[in-house]
This record gives sequence, C-alpha cells and structure tokens, in this order.
Amino acid sequence: MTKVRISSVVNKLNLQNLTGEVDIEDCYVSSPDISRPSFQLIGFWEHFEPTRIQVIGNVEYSYMAQMDPKDKLEAFKGLMERGIPAIIYARGLQPEPEILDLATHFDCPVLVSEKATGILSAELTRWLHVELAPMISIHGVLVDVYGEGVLITGESGIGKSEAAIELIKRGHRLVSDDVVEIRKVSDDMLVGMAPEITRHFIELRGIGIIDVKTLFGVEAVKDTQGIDLVIQLEDWRKETVYDRMGLEEQYTEYLGKKVTCYHLPVRPGRNLAVIVECAAVNHRQKKMGYNAAQELYKRVQQTLVTDNQEENPDGWI
Repeated sequence: MTKVRISSVVNKLNLQNLTGEVDIEDCYVSSPDISRPSFQLIGFWEHFEPTRIQVIGNVEYSYMAQMDPKDKLEAFKGLMERGIPAIIYARGLQPEPEILDLATHFDCPVLVSEKATGILSAELTRWLHVELAPMISIHGVLVDVYGEGVLITGESGIGKSEAAIELIKRGHRLVSDDVVEIRKVSDDMLVGMAPEITRHFIELRGIGIIDVKTLFGVEAVKDTQGIDLVIQLEDWRKETVYDRMGLEEQYTEYLGKKVTCYHLPVRPGRNLAVIVECAAVNHRQKKMGYNAAQELYKRVQQTLVTDNQEENPDGWI
C-alpha cells in the first residue's frame, strides 16, 4: 500500500507541529481523503474511516468550546485510539494542553495551519491524491511543449535526451529525464514527474550529467506535468511502412489509461525537436476539433466528386 510520511505533509503545507515528542517521520497517511469530525464528537462511530487525516475548522472548534471538558477529551480519545494519521487545526486555532498530552500518549501528530479550512482541505486533498495515486516508472523523457505533456520513449541511446535539450533551448520545459514516474490521479488523467534524486538533471553521452535548472534557469524546468502524448522514437528501416496520413490514431496504455502515441523514425538530418513541436501542436488542434488529415481527405473526396460531375454532367458513367 502506498503511504506518505506525515513529515512530508508538514513540509508541503508549511504546517506547525505541536507534538514534538511524536516522531512524524514514523507516522504515515494512506488515504487521499480527509474528514472533519462531526458526529464523532457526540460519540457516533459507525462508518468512521480512521485512515483519514482529521481537519478541525472554525465550526468544529466553536462547537467543542461549548462541550464539557470530559466529553471533549473522550471524543478526542476515541479519534486517536482508532489510529488516525494526524489532526490538523486550520485558521491558526490552538488545541488545549490536555489534547496535546493525549496526542503524545497515542503518538498522534497535532498540526496547525494558518490557512482557511476550505483552502487547506482542497490543497491537502489534491496533493494527497497525486502522492497516493497508482504509480509506475518507465524509461523515457517527459517535456512540457506548448502546454502539452510529451513523453518521449525509445531504446537507450536513440536521442531522447538530445531532443529534450534542443526543446529546452527552444523555450520548452523539462519535467524528467531517463526515469519518469507516472501516476494515475484520476480515471482520465496521468501525471508524470521525476524521481527526487534525478530531478532537473539530464545525461548526455560524451558530456555527462548537466543541471538544466542551473544552466538554463528555473523557467526551463517543471516538477509535474499531465501526459497528453507519447512519441516513440525508433531506428528508421527502409522496409518498414510508416503512417503518412494520420487518419487513424494509435495508442499506448499506462495504468489502464490510453494515450495517443506517434511512432517517429529516426535518421540523420531529421530535426527531432521541431518534429516534436509539430506533433504537440497538431495534437492540441485535434483536441480542439480540427484534424488536418481528415480535412485533406474531405478535400480530395470533394475534388473527385466535382471531377466526376464535370466528366458526366448527365450522371451517366
């Protein structure tokens, strides 16, 4: 089961840890959803999901201020003894010392955020859905080209990294080189990112490792990107018949999600960066409803019909 350290949650959302005696490096969350305790405060535990982070906002805090102190401690004890990952107070609200003592006893981190409850909940849920999504690692290069996430794959040494460098020089952004982590954050969306250890680095044979962020600036890199298009580089073979019209889409599949895939033959003299740019723009046009191949096909069909009518004005063949 995929898990995220509570320490990562603290660092990502800039939270304050009020339970210093609890080792947040050893505390994990495995659910991307969050809960705001409501019925649990009055002792109703049916259908309670203990794997979720509990967020306490102004409504819950105001209600608890009117509770009997013993009932409040009993409610928090019920939350913590069920093994919840953490409790986060929004809007800078502060828990009572008795709550912190109880949290330390149960090794339950108590955290504080200055953000409004709705904003905190949205950011936390969105980030956890990405971090806890099903994930695979593949060999390739992921680049943001005109806003389209282009995953370049192919055999080692075929020119993926070189194409990426040329794209970066042309103003596009690198997401990952060599290894791409692909996460399925929803039924319709794949997100790619680099492993932390190789982030912003590219390997160029004959030169070695280069730091793209240092050489080209922060505008040349990006941490995550949705995957819209796959370009498979392969050695050009004379006997192979390549698609020259593009009337039928080809796909490849990652984590059960189909992605449009182009098979691009590589041979001396071909500018891969320019071809990748054209593929990205053409793919965007298709998503907007315009298909150049279909438009050409319609024109050819109309020309044939017009020529046939001129040759046979009475309809006789």
